[in-house]
Amino acid sequence: MRLPATLAAVFVLGAGSTARADADSLVDHLGARELGTGEAGRAAAIGALATRLNPAGLMTNELVFDGGFGYRASDSANVAALAACDSTNAVPGCFYYTYVGSDGMDGEGHMRAHTGGITLSRPVSPRVMFGSGVKYYDVELDGMDQGSGVNWDIGTTVRLTDTLNIAAVGYNLWGAESVQFPRAIAGGLMMHPVPQLTAIFDAVWTLDADADTSTGRYGGGLEYFATGKQTGYPLRAGFVHDVGLDDTYVTAGLGVATLKLGLDVGGRMAVRGDDDYAITASLRVFGPRPRAAM
Repeated sequence: MRLPATLAAVFVLGAGSTARADADSLVDHLGARELGTGEAGRAAAIGALATRLNPAGLMTNELVFDGGFGYRASDSANVAALAACDSTNAVPGCFYYTYVGSDGMDGEGHMRAHTGGITLSRPVSPRVMFGSGVKYYDVELDGMDQGSGVNWDIGTTVRLTDTLNIAAVGYNLWGAESVQFPRAIAGGLMMHPVPQLTAIFDAVWTLDADADTSTGRYGGGLEYFATGKQTGYPLRAGFVHDVGLDDTYVTAGLGVATLKLGLDVGGRMAVRGDDDYAITASLRVFGPRPRAAM
């Protein structure tokens, strides 16, 4: 089987690659859950996280509707996202739409970006998931067209043990080119030291940077899932370091989850480099779950 070799190639290529550090769809589209854990979660992606982190991440056997809104201070950016995901069938998938509006770092350069797409995943074996996604985007800057077209993502998640996952993802690998949608690769690691605690770490590198630019974006964090009778309370904390910007951020988040609803809030604040912060909130509504076979 060639999958382990493919995963190894992605991680090795990423370790020696460069990345653009400025904001783009890889950062703009992040939701509350991953923002709270240091922008990490590719090896733990489930539900609507498949649309933002890893298209292979649809393994929960549920129907979920996900909506979110976020704000970033440095360029007064607003982000709105909607997704509908169904993982109750043989080929789990999501439909999604994301809007990003930004006023630029100094109030100049009004950017608007619309993205719509679909992700699909399928198990290759009981421990290996493969997914792909196709999106259409349209970007405007000061009312002028800055690019539009179709592009593709691919991803895989490998469950090495009952408590350890790894993931590899490629973004915008084939199709139209745009600064807002750079080609990129990412790797992720997820561990469950104890049932209620999840530790995750991700790294992202873009492939469109100049050869003499040494950059990358690394993040990780912890999620502790406190439980009540039929309610869960996820508590999240993490960090992010962007080598290109030489910025470091701390992140945090919390939420509440029931059998029918999930509400999450996540934030990121710079502690080194630019003075910046971002906050995002999301709401998940779960549909009827299939009954277990007798």
